[in-house]
Amino acid sequence: MTRGNARVKEARKLSRRSERSERRLFLADGPKAVEGALGAGCVVEVFATTAATEQYAALAADAPAWTLVDDAALASLSDSVSPAGVVALCRFLDGAVPARARLTAICADVRDPGNAGTVIRCADAAGADAVVLAGHSVDAYNPKTVRASVGSLFHLPIVPEPDAASAVRAAQAAGLQVLAADGAGEVDLDEADELLARPTAWLFGNEAWGLPDELAALADHRVRIPIHGRAESLNLSTAAALCLYASARAQRRASPT
Repeated sequence: MTRGNARVKEARKLSRRSERSERRLFLADGPKAVEGALGAGCVVEVFATTAATEQYAALAADAPAWTLVDDAALASLSDSVSPAGVVALCRFLDGAVPARARLTAICADVRDPGNAGTVIRCADAAGADAVVLAGHSVDAYNPKTVRASVGSLFHLPIVPEPDAASAVRAAQAAGLQVLAADGAGEVDLDEADELLARPTAWLFGNEAWGLPDELAALADHRVRIPIHGRAESLNLSTAAALCLYASARAQRRASPT
């Protein structure tokens, strides 16, 4: 273990996307994120307070480098209201959709980092094979995205794709049907088990305006989640959880293991 408040200044610059992209480094804040990063083998160094070092001794034992910093320095690396006292400096993960993927999520122009992180967490929980952040979506390594994923960022491939239409076509070329989550869709999620049992890429749109018509038109089907009460709609991460779990359930019933 070493003491290194001086290196915190350089690490702090990774709050900017341009800096992350240029250096291919990012920060993972909190014990769950650090644990996931250590498991993925992408940790360069861990910054921690003395108290956190005592609390998370198992993480310290696994880290390639563990640097003690004071509370103020650590807090400057975290955008959490109550920092847990441990932040990992990590290398970018080079993710790709697996060749035989059966369930993926494509997020098109998803701008909110909390939503993106929650979709990643939901995809991980549902057993999905990958998440594609397409178009003008937030980057996977935004601090709020990393934190909202609660470690799931390190459990499955997260794939950037600047062109959302290309992401849809690539999924179809790989043998996945693309289902667009659309409140006006012609297919009811509750009545689509046969469809959902097939290898699927779910296509989710922007939080505010959903999917552009031209992008939704590329999908094989548009699927609506039935609204039984008076709510106008569901937010993105809730809709993603329902769709991904519906597919996971149908696929497991069709091919029990």
